[in-house]
Amino acid sequence: IDGLNITPQGNYVDVTFGGGGHSKEILKNLVSPGHLYAFDQDADAERNILEDECFTFIRSNFRYIKNFLRYHDVTQVDGILADLGVSSHHFDEEERGFSFRFDAPLDMRMNTRATKTAADIINNYSQDDLADVFYLYGEFRNSRQIASKIVRARSESPILTISQFIEITTPLFKPQRLKKELAKAFQALRIEVNQEMQALKEMLEGAIKVLKPGGRLVVITYHSLEDRIVKNLFKTGNIEGKLNKDFYGKVISPIKAINNKVIIPSEVELNKNPRSRSAKLRIAEK
Repeated sequence: IDGLNITPQGNYVDVTFGGGGHSKEILKNLVSPGHLYAFDQDADAERNILEDECFTFIRSNFRYIKNFLRYHDVTQVDGILADLGVSSHHFDEEERGFSFRFDAPLDMRMNTRATKTAADIINNYSQDDLADVFYLYGEFRNSRQIASKIVRARSESPILTISQFIEITTPLFKPQRLKKELAKAFQALRIEVNQEMQALKEMLEGAIKVLKPGGRLVVITYHSLEDRIVKNLFKTGNIEGKLNKDFYGKVISPIKAINNKVIIPSEVELNKNPRSRSAKLRIAEK
């Protein structure tokens, strides 16, 4: 919230509304005509909609930030906040299939109106495509072995539940690292189901376009894949991480990083929320 450098009458966007925690804090700093637009594609997030004249909820994937702001006659904003990753709500709702702590259908959709589930990927992707998912998004060196085992198992009967998936893949993981390996496997499937990396890239590119000069972009990441994309953007001004320089060798970028050193949670924060251990906060200004 401090990183947003809030102007009371400015326009702000919380692209990951979730439980509404960040939005509540932003609204405490706003007065009319200041306004907050909050995005979330999950129907469950609508339970947390805030009754405030300065607040508008937009049920959509944040990749469409530019289009939906234009729909609300907003072309520029003073600040954008993105708290990436999966909320604790998703992990705790067993029927959503995000956690290997429960046996439930292999779902993992953040937007329950979407059609593709984790089960669809497991049962319908080719062996090569499955291997790519586990290699790119889970960073498994044995991704081809995992894919081969899944394809053999599904030829006998469809793989529809978390317990089935765990039973099939567990022999491929080291017992002492089982929980970490399963977490990586679930991360890979979740990212593919929700097209998270592509959506993140589109959101960041849209965010740069709608920020006012002097506007702030604040992003919290939780794993290396998403952090790499954000780090590239903040360092070079583009998703690919390619440095563009002018005649004098100065980096050409639409934004500049405010904190050159990434901000991580304090011990006090970690004691309150152990899940935030991998969180990294980056702040940039246009």
